[in-house]
Amino acid sequence: MPSNCFALAQKAPVERVWRASIGDPIDEAHVRIRYLHHASFAIEAEGGTLAVTDYTGFIGNPDVVPDVVTMNNAHSTHWTSNPDPRIPHVLAGWPQEGTPAFHELDLGSMLVRNVTTDTRGPFGEGARADGNSIFVFEAGGLCIGHLGHLHQIPDDAQYASIGRLDVVMVPVDGGYTMSTEAMAEVVGRLRASVVIPMHWFSGASLVTFLDEMEGQFQVVEVGGPDLELSLQDLPGSPTIMVLEPEFIP
Repeated sequence: MPSNCFALAQKAPVERVWRASIGDPIDEAHVRIRYLHHASFAIEAEGGTLAVTDYTGFIGNPDVVPDVVTMNNAHSTHWTSNPDPRIPHVLAGWPQEGTPAFHELDLGSMLVRNVTTDTRGPFGEGARADGNSIFVFEAGGLCIGHLGHLHQIPDDAQYASIGRLDVVMVPVDGGYTMSTEAMAEVVGRLRASVVIPMHWFSGASLVTFLDEMEGQFQVVEVGGPDLELSLQDLPGSPTIMVLEPEFIP
């Protein structure tokens, strides 16, 4: 599966064991995105190919087994040390034995890759090189980015590695990751058609982010946990789509 978002991504062997589905079948031109909790999303592509971001070990229905889960940061609300053993691909986003995470996983109808960024320590101290991964999911012709626990404004090389994004999940906590103003700068630079807020601990931080983006983006209250998107029906102007988190029933 060639990358539509970044030319460097290479094809890898396809391994499929379990089929998972979180709704009606998805055709090859669409992707379903469901907000599960905190920073976790389920991303479903053609044939039931299912990815879960910031996997913490619980997604709701135990009979739904993702094909791949990503964990961007070794932090209790963004990973688990005991993933479901039925999951074929568990991708950690932080360094292993001193080597930065590097993933290019081709699942046929979905390509998953990452771009690393530095993080701070748990109490704001020091930089931790490559401590976070921005994961990019390419499916249905769409480029979907999850910024993870982003602590820094990406540099030009990192923006180039991310490539085009049509949809981006953005932490809007206002400080645990980055300030609202800094995150707004990142969102503006990425220029995705659809921005989905995540990692908000209260309605207050979400409202602060929406106020910051007023005038730059339209705001749509989806009124539920999921939406279906395709290249053909992306909004004509940059739009923030607010999803209400809900686990898979």
